[in-house]
Amino acid sequence: MEIKKREEISEDLKWNLRDLASGDEDLDNRLVALSDDVDAFVIAYKGNLETSERIADCLDAYMRILQERILLGSYANLNTSVDMGNTTSMRRMAKTYNILVGLDAKISFVETEIANQTEEILNRVIDQRADLKGYIDDVLRNKKYLLDPKTEEALSSLQNTFRTPYSVYNQAKLVDMDFGTFNVNGVDYPLSYNIFEGVMESEPSTDVRRAAFENFYSVLEKYKHTTAACYAAQVQQEKVLSRLRGYESVFDYLLFDQKVDRELYDRQIDTIMKELAPHMRKYAKLLQKVHGLEKMTYADLKLNLDPGYEPAVDIDKAKEYVLDGLSVLGAEYREMLTRAFSERWIDFANNHGKSTGAFCSSPYGSHSYILISWTSLMAEVMVLAHELGHAGHFYMAHRNQNILDSRPSLYFIEAPSTANEIIMETYLLEKAENTRDRRWVLSQIIARTYYHNFVTHFMEAAYQREVYKLVDAGGSVDADKLSEIFREKLIEFWGEDIEILPGSELTWMRQPHYYMGLYPYTYSAGLTIGTQVAKRILKEGEVAVNDWISTLKAGGTKIPKELALMAGVDISTDKPLKDTIAYIGEVIDELVKLTEEMDLSDK
Repeated sequence: MEIKKREEISEDLKWNLRDLASGDEDLDNRLVALSDDVDAFVIAYKGNLETSERIADCLDAYMRILQERILLGSYANLNTSVDMGNTTSMRRMAKTYNILVGLDAKISFVETEIANQTEEILNRVIDQRADLKGYIDDVLRNKKYLLDPKTEEALSSLQNTFRTPYSVYNQAKLVDMDFGTFNVNGVDYPLSYNIFEGVMESEPSTDVRRAAFENFYSVLEKYKHTTAACYAAQVQQEKVLSRLRGYESVFDYLLFDQKVDRELYDRQIDTIMKELAPHMRKYAKLLQKVHGLEKMTYADLKLNLDPGYEPAVDIDKAKEYVLDGLSVLGAEYREMLTRAFSERWIDFANNHGKSTGAFCSSPYGSHSYILISWTSLMAEVMVLAHELGHAGHFYMAHRNQNILDSRPSLYFIEAPSTANEIIMETYLLEKAENTRDRRWVLSQIIARTYYHNFVTHFMEAAYQREVYKLVDAGGSVDADKLSEIFREKLIEFWGEDIEILPGSELTWMRQPHYYMGLYPYTYSAGLTIGTQVAKRILKEGEVAVNDWISTLKAGGTKIPKELALMAGVDISTDKPLKDTIAYIGEVIDELVKLTEEMDLSDK
C-alpha cells in the first residue's frame, strides 16, 4: 500500500475545516478579537459577581468566549492531526494554544468566584435561569476541591505544560518512528502505524503477518524509554494534582468528572477479566482451527475468521450502507448523516503523518469532524458508523443544551457510537444471503466491535489500573515496569491458550488513551449500554428510538446512571454488563456452530 503525502491527496477525501475558520489569517484575526473580548470580560466581571443577575450575565458572556475558544482551538488541532509532520501546522497549533492557555488563565476566576458566593445567591440564579442549573450544581459539587484564585490561575496557565507528555508521545509515534519496509520471501512490504493496525494485524499470510509484528515491535522497542518517560510524567502530574486538590486517591480525582464511583469502574474491569476471558479463548481456538495454525500467538488474534470473504467497499457504497442501516434512528438522525457526507465532515485520506485510528471531534458551535484512514475494507463501515454515532450524539446535544451542559460524562461517551455499530451489524445480518454471509457478519461483531472495545481497550484499562495503583502508593514506573505489568495482564486474560510473543508487552506504547485519564475502561462501559440500547431499539422500534434520541439530546444534564435509565438500561446493577458478556458468548457459540456446518458441507 502506497503511503501518500497530504498534499497528494484529493480534496474530496479531506474534511472541510473552513467551517471553523476560513484560513490562517481568519484564525489570527479572531484570536486577537477573542483576546480583546477576554480583557473586557475580566474588567466587567472579575471581583464583581455579588448578585444573581450579575452571575447570569457573566455566564452568558463566558459561554460566548468558550464557544469561540473551542472553534479556534479545534481548527488548529485538527489541522495538525492529519499531518503531524507539517511543521507549519505544528507551529500554528503551538502559537494558538499558547494564546488560548493565557486566556484560560485570565477567565479562571469565574468558577472560584461563583463558588464563593452564598447558596442563597446561587439558588436565586437557578430560580431565574433554569438553563444554568447544571453548571451551578457542578460548581457547588466541585467547591471543596477548588484552590485559591491565584493558584487556580497559575494551574490554568500551565495547561500547555501539562499537555507536554502527550505532545511528545505523538511526535515520537507519528513523526520520529520510521517503520520502513520488511521483506518476506523476496517481497518488500511498507510498514507504518496505520498499515500495521489497519492491514497487517489481520493479514491472512502467517509469514507476512508475523514478520510485520516482529518488525513493528522492534521499532517500538527503540522508543520504549522515551515513551515510558512521557507516560510517567503524565501519571505523576495527575497524582500531584489529586493531592493538591485534596482527593483521597488519584482514582477519585480522575473519576470525579465522570460522575461515577469506584464501584462502577472496578466492576467493569473485574467482571470482564473473569467472565469474558473464557469466551475469547474459545474464539481464539476457533481462529487457530480455521487458519490451521500449529500455535496461536498474540500476533494472530486480529485475524479475520474468513479473510478471503471480506468484501472491498468504496466510500460511496459505505455511505449507502450507513444511510440505510442507521435509518432506523429516524429522520432527524438521517439528516445529520446526509450532511456529514455532503458537507465533508469526514477525512478519509490515508497519508503519511496522519493520526492513527479514528476519532470524532465535535466543537460546540459547529458540526463534528471525523478522522478515519480508509483502506476499503468492509469492516471500516462499522468504524464509520461508530464515529458517526459520536457525531449524532453531539448533533443532538449541541442543538438542545448550552455549551456548559452539552457534553456528558466520559463514562457514557462511547454508548452512542457502539450502539451504532450493533445496529449496523444487525442490518448486515439481515442482508446475509447464506451461511457464509452470516458467519462473516457475526465474526465482525466479535473481531471488530467487541474485540476492540471489550478486549483491546479492556487490556489497556486493566493495565492502567495497576499503573495508577502503583503511583497512588508512592511508586514510580519505567519502561521495564510498564512492560512487566502489561505482560502480566495479557497472561491473566489469555492464559495458556495464547503464546505471548516477545514484544507483545510493548502494546502499552500504542494507545494515546493513557493521556486522557481513565478513558480506556469507558469503551466497555459505553458498549455495555450501547448493546442493550441497540437490542431494545431493534426489538421495540419507535418507542425505544424516541427514548434514545431524548437521551442524546440530554447531553450532560444528567449523570451516567440517569442517562442510561432514560434509554431503558439500569447500570446500578451488573446485569447489563453480564447480559452483554453472555451475548458475546452466544455469538461465539454460533460462529463455532456455523463453522462446523460449513466444514461438513465441504466434505
